[in-house]
Amino acid sequence: MATPQALRRIGRELADINAQPSPFYTAGPKSDSDILNWDVSILGPVGTPYEGGTFKLALTLPPSYPFHPPTLSFITKIYHPNVLPDGMVCIPLLKTDQWKPACKLVTVIDIAVGLLKEPDEDQAIEGDAAEVYKADRKKYEKTAREWTKKYAK
Repeated sequence: MATPQALRRIGRELADINAQPSPFYTAGPKSDSDILNWDVSILGPVGTPYEGGTFKLALTLPPSYPFHPPTLSFITKIYHPNVLPDGMVCIPLLKTDQWKPACKLVTVIDIAVGLLKEPDEDQAIEGDAAEVYKADRKKYEKTAREWTKKYAK
């Protein structure tokens, strides 16, 4: 159960997202009765191997939000150096020691969109994709395009 402070903060952030919708993603709670679990859909950015795909993610907020970071994971299978096979995303901001209560959910989502535009080599956690990304960019992009076509419909 979310704290009253968490509920107020989440409500304000949701109102901000709804007031200024992004052309790159949609985000919101799965239901009115479950404000801590969000569905996020990101459109693959133009000019990337993810272009044309729609990627589903799960954003889970702790009951103590914003004092503790949310978690973000891809539901849609994706070939990416910053995403583990189970969908977990490596975003430094989401680490407990780097999270600040002033951070907002829109920032978290924007970072995820940014990773689709340009993977973060310094935070690569999926070894195979990271190695191919560094050694053979064309092969990486080809595989990412194939996965996008196959999984991100």
